[in-house]
Amino acid sequence: MNAALHHAQALLATGRPEQALSELSALPANEVTGSYAMQLRCAALSQLDRWAEVGDAARAGLGANGPDPDLLLWLGRSEHEAGRDQVAERVFLDGLALAPNDVDLLCAYADLCASDGQLDKAGKLVELAAARAPQAPVVYATRIQLAHARGDNREAQRISREFVGVHPENPVAHALLGGTSAARGQVDAAYEGFRQAAAARPTEQVFAESAMELRVARHPLMLPLRPILRFGAVKTWLTAVLLVIGLRAAGLPVLAGLLGFAWLAFCVYSWVVPPLVRKRVLRGWR
Repeated sequence: MNAALHHAQALLATGRPEQALSELSALPANEVTGSYAMQLRCAALSQLDRWAEVGDAARAGLGANGPDPDLLLWLGRSEHEAGRDQVAERVFLDGLALAPNDVDLLCAYADLCASDGQLDKAGKLVELAAARAPQAPVVYATRIQLAHARGDNREAQRISREFVGVHPENPVAHALLGGTSAARGQVDAAYEGFRQAAAARPTEQVFAESAMELRVARHPLMLPLRPILRFGAVKTWLTAVLLVIGLRAAGLPVLAGLLGFAWLAFCVYSWVVPPLVRKRVLRGWR
């Protein structure tokens, strides 16, 4: 492999896409549109969430090199990000026609199907990918996303723990464990996941921001607000309202009034305390 390509690959692996793009731009004219160079360009642009440019780079690479499963993968992902799912599906199918056992293509197609609500089809695609590379990071990540789409947060967390066990050096594995733990209201486990992800990839701002928010959530003064973190504000609010209505309907207006007053105090607490805690934690974070 060209030394510049190898360096660009190493920069991407450590979360430095801007520098990787600079390295790729310095390639000789006869190499800059090579298949692997364009794949690395697509990967760098995706890390920067510049998906329209990912699509442009993939098309340029396909134009210069002809049909290529890896470039079709990036083109399909860019179309999916743009909301053109029918186009993305055709692109993924074109890629799979060239490389029917490509794990990345199978998982990307599964993600597309899951986002469109085709969970059974997504599951079959993930099974095919897992049969070929059961411990591949992309397979773990897709299995987690599919479990989450099915509403099975317990299974998503279980797979995340397995992912971390097999790939303890992978920051995405720790971030997914953090996310799945947060979905189950396990604030300490969620914080630890994102903390380790941020430590492994300090250039990834999302990891650091998530770890900071969870550090705020772990503060003792935030303990009364755990139900909101676990179930969400809307579900918590609806539960409280239904309880008040139910107590009134049961002929217990005093209890309903006490609960209503407690709920009002809880709401005031939830408005006032988090900004103060966040300010204090941020001061220590910096």
